[in-house]
Amino acid sequence: MKRHLFILLTGMPGSGKSVVVEVARELGIPVYTMGDVVREETLRRYGVITHELMVETSRSLREEFGDEVVALRTLERIPDDHLVVLIDGVRSLREVEVFKRRGEVVIIAVHASPKTRFKRLIERKRPGDPSTLEEFTKRDLTELRFGLGEVIALADHMIVNEGSIEEAKKAAREILRRLVEEHGRSDS
Repeated sequence: MKRHLFILLTGMPGSGKSVVVEVARELGIPVYTMGDVVREETLRRYGVITHELMVETSRSLREEFGDEVVALRTLERIPDDHLVVLIDGVRSLREVEVFKRRGEVVIIAVHASPKTRFKRLIERKRPGDPSTLEEFTKRDLTELRFGLGEVIALADHMIVNEGSIEEAKKAAREILRRLVEEHGRSDS
């Protein structure tokens, strides 16, 4: 029986996870974003999406249904015939365990220094992105309280994203192609 390969993507805000997502899509790897579960629930509960409401929804979902709820709801979205998928936004080891129960798991962490990440967040100006160093630090600490640092520390692959977008894409391409190839051989 063919096993699923869940490529779990993690990293602090502004590290460059979206670059890896873009490469995965270019390679034909289906991408599922855990934040979509929280965004949809935030919209359902409040009728509007802000960073603060997303953090509150994320916390309350976990309090109401357990730490694994976002991972479980993400899994429900994945068709059985999608054998290799990238899951964007894993934030805790409990979430990693959910995917391990359903298939093979490989964690890719994207890392960039706080200085680089803050600069990127200021420049990209997404709703909810911090506009001050104080807001940035507070957001980082919120992410770390979810358990993000533990997932990053246990990553199988690390992409250090301090250079150009092309350098990050090249690193992501190499890792993702190798993972898909290895998974294809193991299922033969």
